[in-house]
Amino acid sequence: MMQKGAFMRGTDKMIVKEIPVPEIGDKEVLVSLEYVGICGSDVHYYHNGCCGAYKVDLSQDYMLGHECAGTIAKIGKDVTSLKVGDKVALEPGITCGKCEFCKSGHYNLCPDVVFLATPPVQGCNEEYMAFPEDMCFKLPDNVSTKEGALIEPLSVGFYAAEQGAVGTGDTVVILGSGCIGLVTLLACKAHGAGKIIVADLVQARLDKAMELGATAVINSGKEDALAKIRELTNGRGADVVFETAGSPVTIAQTPFIVRRGGTITLVGISAQEEISFNFAQIMDKEITIKSVFRYKNIYPKAIAAVSSGAINVKSIVTHEFDLEHIQDAYDEAVHNKTDLVKAVVKIK
Repeated sequence: MMQKGAFMRGTDKMIVKEIPVPEIGDKEVLVSLEYVGICGSDVHYYHNGCCGAYKVDLSQDYMLGHECAGTIAKIGKDVTSLKVGDKVALEPGITCGKCEFCKSGHYNLCPDVVFLATPPVQGCNEEYMAFPEDMCFKLPDNVSTKEGALIEPLSVGFYAAEQGAVGTGDTVVILGSGCIGLVTLLACKAHGAGKIIVADLVQARLDKAMELGATAVINSGKEDALAKIRELTNGRGADVVFETAGSPVTIAQTPFIVRRGGTITLVGISAQEEISFNFAQIMDKEITIKSVFRYKNIYPKAIAAVSSGAINVKSIVTHEFDLEHIQDAYDEAVHNKTDLVKAVVKIK
């Protein structure tokens, strides 16, 4: 049996070709994929051939995509928790389950993780995927597979809010209003943040942040973000600052934005490995610095939050494309910085 799959062929080029439908193991399910999100890492691989230290082997076709959801089409003989017809969201990292990090619950740090669309592991821009039963999370009836595909980035936002220990009434500043900035905003709202200030260079993303419940937004290209944050916080600074853009500029700004005794949470990954950082500010203010690497033990609570109506995750999607037009989808994600916030690919 054959299926359609989309692959990058070199940089800035997508092809759709026929590939075999995979066989499933005894503890695996075959998922008929319906939606796949386009992540910032996918865009980096597509346009630059790399994301941070991870590089695509450009001599071979490579499949992107790790934010996905669909419907169970077939189950292995030892699968007990899922049945054909169930809607599921796939957590894209398969860990060893045996190392000290997995056994202590910090499986996001497993050194042997197999993570979709992290080279050399292939992604999920295809019609069918075989996947372990325990990494497929059943979606309630009122949660669509489009929302299911967004559980992955939403989990990053949830984990960021947990790492930052956002509490009721806290003043939060989020630097960057792309997809991860927006899901961090949604997570901070769910945690009870009192004031959420979002800064970005793209007005469309700031407009989306206001739509999703930001208290105030700052266009950093038109006004002094640091001065405006001081004004909005009456000179106190933010309880928690999230850097979600992965920009050396905004990372370096964080010590000047956070209040004395506050917390900086680094979420975005910069292509630049070493960044100038003012540790005099850090020491003087006794600031806590936290970082985020993917997420752990988040999917069930993220799904529950969407199902309950506490979080309207589907509203971050601004563009949708079908599989046959995946080249257009990626080109838009690379070049349309005006109004594209989040794009998804409808597989079927």
